[in-house]
Amino acid sequence: MNHVAIEKTARWQQVEHLPIGLFGSVMGLTGLSIAWRLAHGVFGASLWAADTLAVVAIASFVAVAIGYGIKIATAPHAVRDEFHHPIAGSLFGTLFISLLLLPILLAPVNLLLARAIWTLGAIGMMVFAWLIVSRWMSDQQQSAHATPAWIVPVVGLLDVPLAIPVLDFDPECAAALHQLMVMDLAVGLFFAIPLFTMIFSRLVFQPPMPDAMQPTLLILVAPFAVGYSTYTLTSGSTDLFAHTLYMLTLFMLAVLLGRLRKMQTCCPFRFAWWSVSFPLAASAIASLRYDAFAPSLVNDALSIVALTLATAAIVGLLVRTLIGLARGELRTLSS
Repeated sequence: MNHVAIEKTARWQQVEHLPIGLFGSVMGLTGLSIAWRLAHGVFGASLWAADTLAVVAIASFVAVAIGYGIKIATAPHAVRDEFHHPIAGSLFGTLFISLLLLPILLAPVNLLLARAIWTLGAIGMMVFAWLIVSRWMSDQQQSAHATPAWIVPVVGLLDVPLAIPVLDFDPECAAALHQLMVMDLAVGLFFAIPLFTMIFSRLVFQPPMPDAMQPTLLILVAPFAVGYSTYTLTSGSTDLFAHTLYMLTLFMLAVLLGRLRKMQTCCPFRFAWWSVSFPLAASAIASLRYDAFAPSLVNDALSIVALTLATAAIVGLLVRTLIGLARGELRTLSS
């Protein structure tokens, strides 16, 4: 075998190390595109940023899906091990969440395709959440495995209703889907409470998580940020409970922002860093939605800060990821 063939074989073998959690990059890019579209309505921002990010998000989904499809075909044992891993297994939810968010971007372009993708994502997310919760309740779990990744299946349920308003279903179907929105909201928020408590207890009473996992703590913001958006869309109002969810978003974001500052020094760049992208984008979306409901100088400032922070972080992650892939660092970045 010549040198070129050996090099190509080595590159294909690297796909075995592609983590399912890389679909989190699609979530972050999609969320940021949605946030910039909301900024167009609130501040009159140009739509070029939202449209560009939408194209990048879709391209990222296609690239990661192809890569993981190759992994399934060439290294099914690695996929099986990843799925049964007590922590990484929960990150399979990032695939279904991506399928739930992308229709928001696709609906204005191809409504039929958006509906089909959302349906696939909704069914997959609900089955996956049921499977993970059943696994937790059937087998004894170790407290050390209670990490922020466990929240992903729950947050995924909260994402199910987000695209429904833009999918333009007929009134009869919309009425039935509203019941689905209520169910996903109820189950998502119900399980978020004990999971958050377990993870918080693990952080307080046990040794700190490894440095490489520190960025995943930003996931703890997601149930409140996504919960706010889902609750207001489902209820059609911004009542006291919605205010509570938004204020919790701001508080948790303030507590955990220090993790972003430490990312450059805590450990080398890894794909796990993408775990900060969707919580930041979801926080920006929540801030912009709240600002649209209650416009003021303070809320304007909070929205601008949240959107700027999310944009800087996600664009930085995207650039660093592309550089790493160009250098052939897939295996290193996946560790």
